[in-house]
Amino acid sequence: MTNRWKAGRYATLLLPAALVLSLAFAGCSGVGADRSPDADRYTLVTGGWVFTGEGDGFVRNQGILIGDSVILALDGTAPPDGAVLETLELDDDEYVIPGLFDLHAHYAVDLLGNGRVDETRAYPQIFLANGVTSTFPAGEVNPERMRDTRIAIDRGERPGPRIFNSGPYYGRAREGWDPEAITRDSLRAEVAYWVSQGVKGFKAKGIGPEHLQWLIEAAHEHGLTVTGHLDSGFRGSVNPLDAIRMGIDRIEHFMGGDAMPNTRSAYDSFVGMTPDMPEFQQIINVFKTEGVFYDATRSAYGYYGKREPEVFEYFVPEMDYLTPHARSLVEARLPRRVSDRFEQIYWVKRDLIGEFYRQGGGEWITLGTDHPSWGEFFSGFGVHREMHALNKSGIPPVDVLRIATINGARALRVDDRLGSIDVGKLADLVVLSGNPVEDIRNTRHVRLVMKNGVVYSPEELLASARGKIGPIDAADEMNW
Repeated sequence: MTNRWKAGRYATLLLPAALVLSLAFAGCSGVGADRSPDADRYTLVTGGWVFTGEGDGFVRNQGILIGDSVILALDGTAPPDGAVLETLELDDDEYVIPGLFDLHAHYAVDLLGNGRVDETRAYPQIFLANGVTSTFPAGEVNPERMRDTRIAIDRGERPGPRIFNSGPYYGRAREGWDPEAITRDSLRAEVAYWVSQGVKGFKAKGIGPEHLQWLIEAAHEHGLTVTGHLDSGFRGSVNPLDAIRMGIDRIEHFMGGDAMPNTRSAYDSFVGMTPDMPEFQQIINVFKTEGVFYDATRSAYGYYGKREPEVFEYFVPEMDYLTPHARSLVEARLPRRVSDRFEQIYWVKRDLIGEFYRQGGGEWITLGTDHPSWGEFFSGFGVHREMHALNKSGIPPVDVLRIATINGARALRVDDRLGSIDVGKLADLVVLSGNPVEDIRNTRHVRLVMKNGVVYSPEELLASARGKIGPIDAADEMNW
């Protein structure tokens, strides 16, 4: 299988496949750094099959014309006379999908058991190499570092996905959170500060009802969304149903409602939930009626459980991305103890997610990995595990693709420019080997990634990340 680039004035030169990567990265600073838009340079993607985000599957690709980072046509339209055209010819077993969204994309790792830190040396490349062109971290441990990483990517100084910064956690998940010291005005001022720093949404975790109401109001003043890892109302927490009444936009993990009484934790209630419970049917209707997105995060619980082999088997040797010193430290702490509670949750989620989908909730489900890694598995690869886990919950592959693309864009309110392959939208594309509608695991076989019209080689991106995660020696451990 080869991809062939033609470059020149209306494709007068045919380049051998071995030169694909050098042409794709020509003029870039570093591995796949975003090149500046060139109004006279166009790319035409021909051959293969395309899933635009609409319809029931793939159709023959008629020719995707891209110019100045934007999709200009889907019917093979030629660029203006005199333009420089690069043609990417796909083989018949190659399939184009929109760039993927991870809305619970933790960059955080805890390799040594000392607490989480946001990993930015290798994670951006790993996400992008796996076809993830947009990430929402859903709570940042080091928000300034994450802001700086986003700026560097946006400036083309390094490769990586779009980072829709979430800023710090709002609630007890943030170190130093003092609810007694927080007023409505102080919270509004902090939200305004983080908006000025480029934050595009907020995440609450371990928050009380009063502060959540203030956070929602403050975020909405800036046109931004709020998501929450909430509970049942037990011990001063917030039930998702109450958060929906406050106006929250998205919910993580548990849908809440009367099936989760405030007399015990959400975890204690969740393991006893069944799809046919009237209380669960009621909360399904609330999500659909109010238009609230649900980040299902099924695979997040499987990592802590017994790890269903079909989902959690390695498809690449992920621990190779650790530094040698970090790998020795991580391996010394393995194997981890299995959590029976999270194993139960993993399987209960299968049934509840499937029921939510069957009751018409598919358009409100989003993809989130939620795996703050301890060194065995990493979030970028986890996107494919989550897609597989959603499929095994009873969601057809074509709708899993929608969950991972246009639904994420809608949840972040950026579907006017991202999330599907449409004229006028930014050119975020992923080319796969093999049809993911026939087998969702084919999303793992990323042939190339395009973000903002720039082509990236997964192999090159992953090579630049290999051996980079974690401390390089004992002296560096203090930074992790």
